[in-house]
Amino acid sequence: MKKIPLLLVCLALIFASCDKNEKKDGNAEEPVAYQRDLTEEEIQNGILTPEVLWKFGRLGDMQVSPDGKTVLYTVTYYSVETNGSNTQIYSIPVEGGEATRLTNDESISCFNPRWTKDGKIAYLSDKDDAVQVWTMRADGKENKKISNLAFDVNSFKISPTGDKIMLIADVKMDETPAEIYPDLPNTNCIIATDLMYRHWNDWHDYKYSHIFVADFNDNITNAADIMEGEKFDSPLSPYFDDAEIAWSNDGKCIAYTCKKLSGKYYAVSTNSDIYLYNLEDGTVKNLTEGMMGYDKYPVFSADSKKLAWISMETPGYESDKERLFVMDLESGEKKYVTEKWDYGCSNVVWDNENADKLYFTTVLNATFQIFSVDLNTCEIAQLTKGQHDFTGLTACGNDLLASKTSMSMATELFVVDKNGQERQLTNVNKNIYDKIEMGRVEERWVTTTDNKQMLTWVIYPPKFDSTKVYPAILYCEGGPQSPVSQFWSYRWNFQIMAANGYIVIAPNRRGLPGFGTEWNAQISGDYGGQNMKDYVSAVNAIKTESYIDEDHIGAVGASYGGFSVYWLAGHNQDSLFKAFIAHCGMFNLESQYASTEEMFFVNHDLGGPYWEKDNAIAQKSYETSPHHFVQNWNAPILIFTGGKDFRIPYTESLQAFNMAQMRGIESKLVVFPEETHFVLKPQNSILWQREFKAWLDQHLKK
Repeated sequence: MKKIPLLLVCLALIFASCDKNEKKDGNAEEPVAYQRDLTEEEIQNGILTPEVLWKFGRLGDMQVSPDGKTVLYTVTYYSVETNGSNTQIYSIPVEGGEATRLTNDESISCFNPRWTKDGKIAYLSDKDDAVQVWTMRADGKENKKISNLAFDVNSFKISPTGDKIMLIADVKMDETPAEIYPDLPNTNCIIATDLMYRHWNDWHDYKYSHIFVADFNDNITNAADIMEGEKFDSPLSPYFDDAEIAWSNDGKCIAYTCKKLSGKYYAVSTNSDIYLYNLEDGTVKNLTEGMMGYDKYPVFSADSKKLAWISMETPGYESDKERLFVMDLESGEKKYVTEKWDYGCSNVVWDNENADKLYFTTVLNATFQIFSVDLNTCEIAQLTKGQHDFTGLTACGNDLLASKTSMSMATELFVVDKNGQERQLTNVNKNIYDKIEMGRVEERWVTTTDNKQMLTWVIYPPKFDSTKVYPAILYCEGGPQSPVSQFWSYRWNFQIMAANGYIVIAPNRRGLPGFGTEWNAQISGDYGGQNMKDYVSAVNAIKTESYIDEDHIGAVGASYGGFSVYWLAGHNQDSLFKAFIAHCGMFNLESQYASTEEMFFVNHDLGGPYWEKDNAIAQKSYETSPHHFVQNWNAPILIFTGGKDFRIPYTESLQAFNMAQMRGIESKLVVFPEETHFVLKPQNSILWQREFKAWLDQHLKK
């Protein structure tokens, strides 16, 4: 359900960064075509297609040089032919100018670039089939391997003092079945005696993500595990986001995020804490003990005397308000900085000039903007405005460096000054934007059934003609508490849907952040309630336009959006919707409760287990389960799922398809056995897009 690393921080980051599972592409001896240029046919066509989408360079991992003059970033390209990817490192002057590609061997990937204190660049490379640390000059020359560790490095951070390095790596701590039964070396099974034997996309692999600290000079030496013997992950599974770990600026401490729970206790809790590791004496202190929700993303002040982090208050509620806290590390005093602010915050950055000022991003009215907060007065000021999402933020001299997306633009880097004035720094996909026309995106406000105002995006086809009539698609968001902001997706891409000849209706229904905590929280325990009415309100308001064919409207969605599609299909008595598409949706809430992995989610959002007959909230949830209304289905439905989806197990989709078949409903099932909650391989993704378009064209176009 809730989108990952950073689905909210945009799905693009899944593709643009290299995580702990990235592998080298196939056979290095065979040339790999990482296509960037459009064909003549694509140029003549002039609209976004799945094939064009896979030619986008996907930007990630921005790093500002110590002198504030140069930015490092990575760009990932994909090969549809081989289903592979390749990541390389680039630099660009902060003042603007041409980007320089620093690494050039497309048989290997280079990623996780970090500046060293002497102005060199350290990075990770999968050369020699092992992910180790390398260095090069700032011009990309004199590449040198400086680590020869017994493990692959997932990510690293160099201490601000330059003499130490933090390494993130997997440590095997549990026995495999083959080790338990050495006479059966080829056995392949999972043996579980507790929960969390699988998480999101993976079975438990007998390993845990740990933090190592080593000496850093010309080589990396004396690496020591600061979590030795602990069967816990830092950064946290399943995202393994190294932003959850930070060096103090004096190089004496590491603040790290960890959820020191196991099995059932891990599955039912969101209680992660911020721990402070002292390099001098090896002691560890829990800074957030007694704070029972998520505590994440520590950031030290310039003088290392204060620590800021993001905290959620409610145990078990993964979409609670993201509160900003600051601690005085000498006194231990905590300050809830955003107590009077009704919105969340993320990407916290200390001001380089003013020790009492912080910057952060938050979603407000379906766009992510940059804000500042004064620690003395707790007054919050909005710096940026506009139809876009700022999804990443870091200090850049006296300014800020931000990553930015919109529904019409993939991630690019922008320099933003303290007054909110922005300047585009990179233009990775200019060759595509120059040749491809994007559809217009319009903000509309719709009155809901309870007389509230709901922001709804309307995305029009390229070359839209108001004198013509177009079929329409209702987009149902997942999460359920992920915003329908100005995100750019490499699968649920509104511009592709519009380019296919559809007007897209994308409402920020109840249960989405950016409109206050009450709007966001309302959906929990009310899955089949007000938010479903909000969907219908959006469609009924927009379909009155003369250019919409109200007899040819479909509904599509993934995850909670898939649940929404199933629910709407069972409440379609007036035949508002003529076709449905559900991806990895919850169909039977009882089986979903019994088969998902993060039990805290279903406990909070559904109200508890289905066997608690005296639990009114839980019983209301299960009564609204879509499988109870399948007898009402009356329109064709296409169902997608991934065989490695452990969040909403693929059996939910199989149940829905089987019942559609039993009911005689025209239906199609597309299963990707090796995909997860997401479809990430290029060829699978293109197939997904083709099936998506063909189904809608078959049932919504005259």
